Amino acid sequence: MKTVCVYCGANFNGDTDLLNVIENLAQYFADNGITLIFGGGRVGVMGLIADAVLAKGGKAIGIIPQFLADKEVAHTGLTELHIVQTMHERKQLMVKMSDGIIALPGGLGTLDELFEALTWLQLGLHKSPVGVLNLNGFYDMLLKQLDVMTEQKFMKPANRAMVLSAGDVAGLMDAMQNFDAAPEEVWFKK
Repeated sequence: MKTVCVYCGANFNGDTDLLNVIENLAQYFADNGITLIFGGGRVGVMGLIADAVLAKGGKAIGIIPQFLADKEVAHTGLTELHIVQTMHERKQLMVKMSDGIIALPGGLGTLDELFEALTWLQLGLHKSPVGVLNLNGFYDMLLKQLDVMTEQKFMKPANRAMVLSAGDVAGLMDAMQNFDAAPEEVWFKK
C-alpha cells in the first residue's frame, strides 16, 4: 500500500490513547512511505493526523468540499489539497486515490464514509482493504451489530469478513496488508 485513506472526525475528545494511536499511525506511514489521504480539515482528529504525518516527513493529501473550505476549516499546509464540490465527490476521490482505508474513532461522518467504502467493496467497485482501528473497544458495539446482521442472514459471512479490525496500528496494518478481496460471485452467492 502506497496510499491509505484515514476516516476520522473534525472533533477531538482529548483522549491521550487516541493521540498515541495517531502518532503510531503517522510513524508507520512515514517508515513505510505511505501517503495519507484524508478529509482535508485542519480541525479535530483530521488536523492531528495530518500534522503528525507531515511532522514525520510524510505526505498528506486532503480532499475537502468547497463549502467546508469556505468555512476556513481546510488545512492549508498539506502536500496537496483537492477542493471538490460535494461530499459525495470527496468520498469518491478519497477511495479512488487510496490503496487501503482506515476508520479511526469518529462520529457520523466517519461512519458514513466507512459504510460507503464497505458497500462499494461489497459491490466490487474497489478492492482495497477497509479496517477499523478499534481503540479501547470504541467499535465493539458496531462490530457486534455486524455479527447480528450476519447471524440473522441480512449480511453474508463473506461480507462480514471484509470488515477488518484491530485494537492497534500494527495489528490493523498487518490485516490490511494480507487482505484479499473476495470475488464478486462469493459476495452475492446464496
